[in-house]
Amino acid sequence: MVALLVVAVALSLGVGARPIAPGVVWEALFAQDPTNPDHIVVLTQRVPRTVIGIVAGASLALAGTVMQGLTRNPLADPGLLGVNAGASVAVLAAIVLLGVSKPSGFVWFAFAGAAVAALVVAAIGSRGPDGGNPAKLALTGAAVTAGITAVTMLILTTQIVALDVYRYWSVGGLTARGLDSVALVGIPILLGAVLAIASARGLDLIALGEDTASGLGHNVARTRTVGIVATILLCGGATAIAGPIVFLGLLVPHALRAVIGDDYARLLAIGVPAGASVLVLSDVVGRVIAPPGEVQAGIVVAFVGAPVLIALVLRRRRVVL
Repeated sequence: MVALLVVAVALSLGVGARPIAPGVVWEALFAQDPTNPDHIVVLTQRVPRTVIGIVAGASLALAGTVMQGLTRNPLADPGLLGVNAGASVAVLAAIVLLGVSKPSGFVWFAFAGAAVAALVVAAIGSRGPDGGNPAKLALTGAAVTAGITAVTMLILTTQIVALDVYRYWSVGGLTARGLDSVALVGIPILLGAVLAIASARGLDLIALGEDTASGLGHNVARTRTVGIVATILLCGGATAIAGPIVFLGLLVPHALRAVIGDDYARLLAIGVPAGASVLVLSDVVGRVIAPPGEVQAGIVVAFVGAPVLIALVLRRRRVVL
């Protein structure tokens, strides 16, 4: 997966409406000429979107793996916590109330909206005698997402200007953002990654059943809390810099599970380069399939990933007796 990521980065820096030779890319990175237009394209356009793709893809893969572990559902998605819905309504509020019109200006609004929505879902889903139950958490997430989506649709149907700005951000992509956006959410994402990796052992025990994990002396509530916080930081940060990229957090860990099994330490470790590779390669594909324009990476992920996931779900499993 690391080798695949290296190939993806090389393609991302060289492929596009303006093809650039590998030697020129190398010069742009290590011996740049400010007057060379190819160097300018590499440094100002392709490097930022490649870095954003790596960070967002890895974050979503980690968040998806943790969420699938917490819910004991291999088809769970980080959006289960209402992250995408919360980010969307916050971005709309920024557009309508504050007049923000550039994707680079949505970063903190998207992150804050995602975090608030996820915290609301976690707080409600954790109440009661069966608080934190995966089914209860999923139902709470669906209810909160439905409510936020209704508010989003109300704003979009009454504010035409908001629709014009929002529709570009809502499909998810790596363009029109800079490295400054990554810097803003870098620390929260790094903290989320550390928490996600630290929860690996707990997720392995929860996979045996919460009663079994508790019987072995494990603090299930602590693992659940750490996992939810990690998911909020990772998915919130990724959504803030790349928009609501759907499907990637579900597809990557599910596909890896079919290959390497259910060891969460391995799933999380391999998920980092795998998720980054998927999003960066999706961005590369989007640049070349509809010239002279581009298709946003979020659309490519959904379009290509859907049949792959369907094949994984429907494939026949061999049973060894």
